Amino acid sequence: MDESRSPLPHETEPERIDRNWNEILQELRVTQTGTQIFAGFLLTLAFQPRFAELDAFDRYLYLGVLIAAIASTVLALAPVSMHRALFRQRAKPMIVRFANFALKTVLALISLVLIGTVLLVVDLVTNRTAAMIAAGGMLLLVLVAWLLLPWITRLRRAQRD
Repeated sequence: MDESRSPLPHETEPERIDRNWNEILQELRVTQTGTQIFAGFLLTLAFQPRFAELDAFDRYLYLGVLIAAIASTVLALAPVSMHRALFRQRAKPMIVRFANFALKTVLALISLVLIGTVLLVVDLVTNRTAAMIAAGGMLLLVLVAWLLLPWITRLRRAQRD
């Protein structure tokens, strides 16, 4: 059973919403740091001497990865901004729902940033074939770690309950 949907024993609805908000904030702290570091790193690449040597594929890949990194940073900060704008407006349940959606979107964008960064760097260091293989491996790792393992855990927990 999903604890974010069903209350813990003796937990009121406002307590559940507060608990969910606090859990989301912890997750946002982790993702915000990572997205900001990645965005900063990517911003510096365009100012490196070797950047002028990139072919069209690598330039467009770089721009796509950069936009995904900055978009993930914006979305990771959006729930905090929304909370601040709606503070004391009794909007926390709506903010928690939005933050949950934003965080899932941030994770999807971060996966694109990670895979795209691997593709770009390995392409620059070796060749396009090795880059495609490495990016495919990163995609597989993301799918297993972020989707398959939680899904298996949820199934096992449902069977146990």
